Amino acid sequence: MKQLVLLVALAAAFPAAAAPSRLSEPALKIQPSGKGHAPRVALTFDACSGQTDMRILQTLVDNAIPATIFVTARWLRRNDAALAVMKAHPDLFEIENHGAMHVPPVDRPALIYGIAAGGSPKAVAAEVEGGAAAMRERGLEPHWYRGATAKYTLSSIAEIRMLGFRIAGYSVNGDDGSLLGAAGAEKRFRSARDGDVIIAHINQPTHAAGQGVARGILALKAKGYSFAKLDDATEDGSDGTVN
Repeated sequence: MKQLVLLVALAAAFPAAAAPSRLSEPALKIQPSGKGHAPRVALTFDACSGQTDMRILQTLVDNAIPATIFVTARWLRRNDAALAVMKAHPDLFEIENHGAMHVPPVDRPALIYGIAAGGSPKAVAAEVEGGAAAMRERGLEPHWYRGATAKYTLSSIAEIRMLGFRIAGYSVNGDDGSLLGAAGAEKRFRSARDGDVIIAHINQPTHAAGQGVARGILALKAKGYSFAKLDDATEDGSDGTVN
């Protein structure tokens, strides 16, 4: 009954969402610092499952660089030590929802980067709410959500918004799912401009990309960039993801 009420509300509040026809990969930017000020970017990292790339986490801690970390319930179960580091630095880390099982929040059958999507509104809600529940068990209250693969339908975006979450897109892909080499990831980070939101991964300690991500973070710092968590900035997102 709860799901039926949600679907009826979606159709009434978001008429265009009732018939999803395309996948959206939303963009997100933060308000730039502007001319005459140091450029500012938002670093965001997905912790999908597996372990923690301490090359990245330690770089952030050692250099007092804030970031927003999106965690799944799967990652939370295996990374108590890394989570403790993040929670010990609330000034640096904003911890947000990446879902329960890293299932793409697409409400129709689809295969995205080889991963089967949720396939229904009920599955999308379970993925989003399951991730949030796992966070709350650890004393965390999420406000943002980023889905596995960062792809959605317009109708699943509307559903997630009605569940109470803003959706974190991005404007710079920093590591191509942690599949870039170190040089390629560093180059992506160096390409960031004022107001960009960078996405990368912090759960692949054996991948070369992490080394490049760490170097790229330091390169931005050396160029005078400042860094913001998503909750500390004014954002502009596409497809109704934040407004």
